[in-house]
Amino acid sequence: MLHTLQTELHEVYFCTVTCYNWLPLFEEADAYASVYRWFNNLKHDGCLLLGYVIMPNHFHVLLFPTHSGTSLSKIIGNGKRFMAYSIVSGLKKQGKTAMLEILAKGVERAEQLKGKNHQVFKLSFDARKCYDEKMIEQKLEYIHHNPVRNKWNLANDFTEYQHSSARYYELGEVGDIAICHYKSVNG
Repeated sequence: MLHTLQTELHEVYFCTVTCYNWLPLFEEADAYASVYRWFNNLKHDGCLLLGYVIMPNHFHVLLFPTHSGTSLSKIIGNGKRFMAYSIVSGLKKQGKTAMLEILAKGVERAEQLKGKNHQVFKLSFDARKCYDEKMIEQKLEYIHHNPVRNKWNLANDFTEYQHSSARYYELGEVGDIAICHYKSVNG
């Protein structure tokens, strides 16, 4: 877990953000678009997106911070707040009150006193620095195959899963999200 506000510039980080209690909130709230909007804003925050997968209850990203004024913690924290608002809004629009009640019960007392109403994500996130190209490739392999591993079975082939950068890396297809190839920043 990342416990520091410091971010080494021009390093690749493998980050994981998990929904509260591993609940499938992206799916339940139909909130995949909120993650994509955050991805599109990353460049403005001085951070390049090198790879990703969005699962029903968590997502993995490879990030490359380029701006000294914004720490990785702040980038992820801002994204989580933005996405949480969208998820809660989506759940409300769909009338998923039981899910909203679960999220309300997850808010710690100190946070309730500050006006927080729903715990959408785990309080922390996981971030690991990728030390070399081999590690980056291992993380991309893990990210891209996540939808077809174990219990998930979200696609027949990992390149068919729509919420992933696999098609970019495996098939050369450029989608709506600006992906920066890891070799262009790690050379």
